[in-house]
Amino acid sequence: MDFDDQMRRYFGTADLPTLTPAALEAGIEHMRVEFGLEKDHSRRFALWTLMFMLGAAPDLDVAFKDKADQEAARDFMDMMDRATEGD
Repeated sequence: MDFDDQMRRYFGTADLPTLTPAALEAGIEHMRVEFGLEKDHSRRFALWTLMFMLGAAPDLDVAFKDKADQEAARDFMDMMDRATEGD
């Protein structure tokens, strides 16, 4: 699934600025539930990255027990920080 597909799945639209605060919170809650239930390693990581971009990701030690996954998440966070520098 691509980013727009994920947005539609959790929020009903790919246009986040049009969401009401209640709709945004409901979509994030849906993501949190699915994250807690997800067993597939790749899908779980992808869901975490989406929650991170929305400011709703759980802490790394809670989200990932595996140290390699925690390090991959840190790398993603660093990459996002570099991408937003100068904004």
